[in-house]
Amino acid sequence: MGKRSRQRQKNQNASRDDRDNAGWGAGYADIIKENKLFEHYYKEQGLIPEGEFHQFMEAMREPLPATIRITGYKSHAKEILHCLKEKYFKDIQELEIDGQKIEAPQPLSWYPDEQAWHTNMSRKLIRKSPLLEKFHQFLVSETESGNISRQEAVSMIPPLLLKIESHHKILDMCAAPGSKTAQLIEMLHSDMDVPFPEGFVIANDVDNKRCYLLVHQAKRLNSPCIMVVNHDASCIPMLQIDSDGKKDILFYDRVLCDVPCSGDGTMRKNIDVWKKWTTSNSLHLHGLQLRIAVRGVEQLAVGGRMVYSTCSLNPIEDEAVIAALLEKSEGALELEDASADLPGLKWMPGVTSWKLMTKEGKWFSDWSEVPSSRHTQIRPTMFPPKDPEKLASMHLERCMRILPHHQNTGGFFVAVLVKKAPMPWNKRYPKLRKSASAQTGGSPAASSPADTPHLLPEASPEEMEEGGPGGKVDGEAKTTGAPSAQEAAGKLDAVCGPPPSKKLRLFGYKEDPFVFLTADDPVFNTIQSFYDLSPDFPKLNVLTRTHEGKKRHLYMVSKELRNVLFNNSERMKVINTGVKVWSRNSDGEEFGCAFRLAQEGIYTLQPYIRSRIVRVSMEDTKVLLTQENPFLSKLEDDAHAQAKQMGMGSIVLKYIPNPNNPSEPQCPIQLCGWRGKTSIRAFVPRNERFHYLRMLGVEVFRDKQGLGQKRRDGAKEEKEEEAKDDVEKDAEAPLEKGELKHGDKNGSLEPKTESGNKESST
Repeated sequence: MGKRSRQRQKNQNASRDDRDNAGWGAGYADIIKENKLFEHYYKEQGLIPEGEFHQFMEAMREPLPATIRITGYKSHAKEILHCLKEKYFKDIQELEIDGQKIEAPQPLSWYPDEQAWHTNMSRKLIRKSPLLEKFHQFLVSETESGNISRQEAVSMIPPLLLKIESHHKILDMCAAPGSKTAQLIEMLHSDMDVPFPEGFVIANDVDNKRCYLLVHQAKRLNSPCIMVVNHDASCIPMLQIDSDGKKDILFYDRVLCDVPCSGDGTMRKNIDVWKKWTTSNSLHLHGLQLRIAVRGVEQLAVGGRMVYSTCSLNPIEDEAVIAALLEKSEGALELEDASADLPGLKWMPGVTSWKLMTKEGKWFSDWSEVPSSRHTQIRPTMFPPKDPEKLASMHLERCMRILPHHQNTGGFFVAVLVKKAPMPWNKRYPKLRKSASAQTGGSPAASSPADTPHLLPEASPEEMEEGGPGGKVDGEAKTTGAPSAQEAAGKLDAVCGPPPSKKLRLFGYKEDPFVFLTADDPVFNTIQSFYDLSPDFPKLNVLTRTHEGKKRHLYMVSKELRNVLFNNSERMKVINTGVKVWSRNSDGEEFGCAFRLAQEGIYTLQPYIRSRIVRVSMEDTKVLLTQENPFLSKLEDDAHAQAKQMGMGSIVLKYIPNPNNPSEPQCPIQLCGWRGKTSIRAFVPRNERFHYLRMLGVEVFRDKQGLGQKRRDGAKEEKEEEAKDDVEKDAEAPLEKGELKHGDKNGSLEPKTESGNKESST
């Protein structure tokens, strides 16, 4: 029984590895990369330039190169790039395996500042060379630390075209698994000196389980400006915010609309698409894609940008959706010419004519040719507009289609839309909406006449008229008559969510509540005095995850995200938000504060902390990261003197770069630490510890057999021996009363916190 069980688990792991490693050219060897219907369909559509179809098909059969992106907002990005170029790429360039010279990773020509690279190395190749194995471990470790993201090249395009600024409010409608969301967060934090940018990202996904993938991606970046929610993107609720003392509707400056699609542009990575592809996939998805896009532009602020993208090459999912959206907008939307935004990127302009094909191979060029028996599967919006003037005014050629053989990428489609005016269906019945709200007593957002005008410019359309773009989006004629007052009253809450007749149904796990603390909460008394928080510390932005009992962890969000969460807790299902800044320590109270600092939130919190800071040198930082529990005497004189003056408890260890010494890291480093009776230590998760060691010139890698960590450094031999086992462990170590505990036998180095699932009273 046990043997069979182990074998089953081995098989499951093997299949999962095949999926995960597809981008590295492994797995799915048994699938034949042929689909005659696919070839016939794309030949007929004429999307591929003449004479290039053979190259296109050959590229589709080749494994997709692996691509990595360096986290752009972190000041460590330059150090990581330097590390990659000097320590890895230079050596790889001279490497030969089985008589074949290895091609070194190359930067993506169109991605700014050499922050994205691609390589053709497969996992099979990586296993043959210790040097490549070290490179792979470096990537894995830095990915887990949030300093590198492994992301498909074409997937990096939409966030770049959004032109994010730090004050933008951003909605990512179909966000999982989260690589684009991570890019959006990075762009918000382009200035690391600003702990709380004014903008934020609300990342949504319809799949509850995939939302947790999203949380995992976002958590690597430790941002207080991200909220993960779980809704159907086609009817994601309108949210309210407080604006100058009044309730207002939240409109986003930027919307990323990366919709579900048939995925035929991902055949190089998702090999099973070869056998599953059929024309009916796009016919089934078109309506959903249009509904999501409509909902996106409804929530977009006038003057804002929305990027619509798919990893499909099919015009039914691409230009047809954009054309239908532009037609419904009646001039409120405009396709932006983004050709100059990414110099170096090769793309094909959008097409203005296309045909439909059924899975049986029957073609239709116009809606009038479609028999009534097929009207449920094929809709008018799937065809190009008939009017040549209208078609020309749409400028569909401004859409961008990326073909795999042009730059050795996946296939992709992207279009940039700018909102010039409110959507026409939002302006149609403002007075009716006002009178309806008066009849029903109104929602909180429309309870007073003074507030009502704030709601009028952009009322939710799909509740206002059944035939509007938010309702039936399949091209049926819009309802010309006004809906009855009763209907409007019944659907009043459309301004800020789904119609009230349907109660919001929540699926998946029941999340713990998000509870904001008040400014006079007793928990702040000792925190304020112990860390000497500055007067401008935003106490109201601190939250916990329990109504009752002891607060085990404290989190922080930005002021703007607090506004959203505070006003919409009943309207949306929040999966996760906030960055952890303090954790309760069972022994901390006797040192003056029950809460120790958390490494995740140190860059957010540190600007407000005015005491408990020890400035350390590069050598001090090495000691703290390689030795588990160094005595205070191991620090250099300056840091030693500072630490001696402090009482026991949680501290900040701060390295400030010296611009006059370019051989040292030129990025600031902040670590959480603990000052013990006679020793000091850093509380840093293992992968983050490895990252900082690399920045300091210490090489950290696991040997091929996984027999522990090895490091090479110019430091003394005894230091190497002392540190050998310590780096293997997580640095967040348990604490004993009055002193720090040296390594547990089992190597567990989790911080000691209150146990139990429920949090007991403060």
